Amino acid sequence: MKNISAWAIRHPLPPVVLFVVLLFMGVVSFLRLPVTADPDISFPGVFVTITQPGAAPQELEKQVMQKVEGAVAGIGNINNITSWAVEGQANMMVEFEIGTPVDRAVADVRDAVAKVRVQLPQGIQEPVVQRVNVDGGPMEAFAVSSSSLTDEELSWFVDNTLTKRLLGVTGVAQVQRGGGVSREIRVELDPARMQALGITAVEVNEQLRSLNLDSAGGRAQLGGGEQAIRVLGGARTATALGETQIMLHGGRFARLSDLADVRDSVGEIRTLARLNGRPATTVSVFKAKGYSDVSVDGGVQEELAKIRKENPQVKMTPIYTSVSYSKETYHSALSALVEGSILAVLVVFLFLRDTRATLISALAIPLSAIPTFAVMQWLDFTLNSISLLALSLVAGVLVDDAIVEIENIVRHMRMGKSGYQAALDAADQIGLAVVATSATIIAVFLPVSFMGGLTGQYFKQFGLTVAAAVFFSLLVARLITPVVAAYTLKSDGVAHHTDGPVMAWYQGTLAWCTQHRWKTVLAGLGVFILSVIGMKFVPVSFIPEPDVGTAVLQVELPPGVRLEDTARVSAAAYRIIARQPEVKDVVETVGSSDEGVRTGELDIALVPKADRHVTQREFEDRMLQQLKAIPDAQLHFQRNGNGRDVNINNDLPRPEILIHPHLDLASQLGVTVESISETIRIATLGDLDQNSAKFSLIDRQVPIRVSLLEESRKSLTTLENLPLPTSSGSTVPLKAVADISFGEGPTRVRRYNQSRRLFIDADLKGAELGPAMKAIYNLPTLKNLPQGVHRVEVGDAKYMNELMGNMIVAMGTGILMVFAVLVLLFARVLQPITILFALPLSFGGVALALLITGFSASLGVFIGLLMLMGIVAKNSILLVDFAIEEMRAGKDRVTAILEAGHKRARPIVMTTFAMIAGMLPVALGLGGDTAFRQPMAIAVIGGLITSTALTLVIVPAAFTFVDDIERWLAPKLGRALITHSPPEQASPGHSPPTHPHPVK
Repeated sequence: MKNISAWAIRHPLPPVVLFVVLLFMGVVSFLRLPVTADPDISFPGVFVTITQPGAAPQELEKQVMQKVEGAVAGIGNINNITSWAVEGQANMMVEFEIGTPVDRAVADVRDAVAKVRVQLPQGIQEPVVQRVNVDGGPMEAFAVSSSSLTDEELSWFVDNTLTKRLLGVTGVAQVQRGGGVSREIRVELDPARMQALGITAVEVNEQLRSLNLDSAGGRAQLGGGEQAIRVLGGARTATALGETQIMLHGGRFARLSDLADVRDSVGEIRTLARLNGRPATTVSVFKAKGYSDVSVDGGVQEELAKIRKENPQVKMTPIYTSVSYSKETYHSALSALVEGSILAVLVVFLFLRDTRATLISALAIPLSAIPTFAVMQWLDFTLNSISLLALSLVAGVLVDDAIVEIENIVRHMRMGKSGYQAALDAADQIGLAVVATSATIIAVFLPVSFMGGLTGQYFKQFGLTVAAAVFFSLLVARLITPVVAAYTLKSDGVAHHTDGPVMAWYQGTLAWCTQHRWKTVLAGLGVFILSVIGMKFVPVSFIPEPDVGTAVLQVELPPGVRLEDTARVSAAAYRIIARQPEVKDVVETVGSSDEGVRTGELDIALVPKADRHVTQREFEDRMLQQLKAIPDAQLHFQRNGNGRDVNINNDLPRPEILIHPHLDLASQLGVTVESISETIRIATLGDLDQNSAKFSLIDRQVPIRVSLLEESRKSLTTLENLPLPTSSGSTVPLKAVADISFGEGPTRVRRYNQSRRLFIDADLKGAELGPAMKAIYNLPTLKNLPQGVHRVEVGDAKYMNELMGNMIVAMGTGILMVFAVLVLLFARVLQPITILFALPLSFGGVALALLITGFSASLGVFIGLLMLMGIVAKNSILLVDFAIEEMRAGKDRVTAILEAGHKRARPIVMTTFAMIAGMLPVALGLGGDTAFRQPMAIAVIGGLITSTALTLVIVPAAFTFVDDIERWLAPKLGRALITHSPPEQASPGHSPPTHPHPVK
């Protein structure tokens, strides 16, 4: 690409057309790119749910989970299998490696479950295998209320109208109702009447299922036509259902209403929701993967507006939305990009003092950034905090190549050349250096596309965005900047000027460093050693906690409590939280499908960050101290360490009623264990949904729930006298064939990769993850675990190790790629080592900047270090390339080095200040949540300052050593490693000087 600028100057139309097309593609892609808060870092997942009402967790583990896990484990590309069983339900989350097609994963898991289906208990409901298509937690939530609708009518409105309409919005994956009720026909049996009439709950349920239904009857041809035959046996009202005749033993009959209370009611309430202390029905909307937060939210709000207009009697109150955080991140990142670009351009103007030249340089930013959006869309990236951060931090870098080009052109014009001639001479002269500097950054970041794991997703979106933007900036510098300069810049004639005091001081320092090269290089080595020591004092973490403006408080009570007990604790927590000035709204959700009625959750919406004086973390810490006043409950905020003190998250014992059948007596009477289990389940819970009788309405079917009266279920005597069917057709009380006692069993069984597990979690309370994990691993207990017990790292600890491994691979690959690119461009093997010598000089600035500002070395900082590798090499390339060119022109080494420092110091300092200015808005934390971005920018700025200052003096000294080695090896290895050529025999890749005194 060295002579391409001359071609572009002589043929300006093709480059202009090319960038018009690129700009158009970039603008279109920008408008189409999804806007999200973060990159898609979720693993392809498949969720398996197997329900068996009333089954204990330990039975589900042995009879269901172990068999299904064994079948699924044989599928390839599985990252891990997490299973847990609670009362009546076994759950399994199968995580596949990132990049696995999720449709294929679902099919493979479904086939594996089907193979072992015959080995599973008969009483289970059909296994549900579904892809995990939800992107994180709820995107937004709102409360639904009405003064004219009953609770049942409002809940049906949510299920039938609101949910269906919102699921029709593009990008909505799931709509979940919280609180409310579900309509049921309750058939509550009187134990005394059942015993007197000699009938069991199972028999009542079976008769209702066979009698109360509408069914197809076939087809008839009457009166010359054809008619369909339907059998209508379903009752139309609860009263009519109560008139159903139930067959008793001995040929007798009784009306259903004679032995049960039949009413049109609602199902047993196991969860409830409250908004700001008042009962409410809440709706949570979950976004599908790959869709824009902003677009989906716009579609949801548009649909809600239509629903409000069509249903004025229903009020929908917004509670929470994560889209505000996404929008804030998006706008702040764009603002940082614009502000950084403006600051970078101002820096260029301060150095060049030429408006036209400054504007030509400034063109590089939009011409490079906008086409990058087309590449982002091609790579399926989104406009998220990472990809936009890449453009924000690279704003100063994008103008670098243009600065080097335009500065060289301006210098040639000050020699008296016309703008056209200056552009021709200067662009070709600087071509190799410009290509090399851009190629190093691209070479550093291209290997990250092969990174795996969660951290690899962050590296990919950042690195490939930077690589694409830098590539377009290279095209701008070689095709557009010389063309515009050639046709717009006007020469002011020969300009005579002398060096200022700073340049004179630098020239003296450079001369001393060249003469005392051993001391200089040893000083550089000392700086590197101090940098490594300094990095040891920088704490290491994974991802800083963001301030999203929403705190989630988890409430947990001991097993065995009732819903009312959990609701009372939740209300007490609400009263404490609602008094805080930072709180806007609080949504309480009491009860859950997993843990039952003993858990709850409070979603706390905080006022905007600008309107409060504390961060979300500080608010949570303050609340935890006040919430300690609530007795008999564990309350903690949901965050990285689960927000609690050290806690063993194990299977807490729950109270149980144990029934031990007398197998000999039971077999004589014809009473089986299965019939005992089925009778107890139907009497206390009702039958399985798939087996229960249905009550047909105009628009739906509702279940008919057959069970004992609720008051009867509170008496142990009722359970003891529960009638069981025998083989002779009579009944026998439960206590006659079984012993009933009290015991306990686990509330939940947890498994990880086919093994039982428990996990210990703790809040870091201000400590960083790296030092905390090191201290934990040094505990004697963890060093001496019992046989068969092993430690498994999950969560941030796991990804921390993954980050370290990825970082080592990325830096090693990056250095190798940079070296390879430089060898190819310079056609030399040893001098690229001089350029690489500058890389470790940046570490000291990184460590110092982080220690001064108090930030830890998080994921963002490590990505910034990778970025530094490419940027730091740019300065060395400019120096080394110029010195080599001067030596080829016939100058001695010391003169060439001093001339390189004299001519290249200005563009090096200009580009460094431009890059720092471009990153300044991010480093200052302007706008939005900057927990992730700010440490990265600070680390890069610190590394730039030290590396630039040290590169200008240490790299020239190192250059002399490498040059001596080349001269020593030249007679021995010939031209295999070096290409020293006299001026009249320049290598093909470099044109010989065309002037008596080469202009550099």
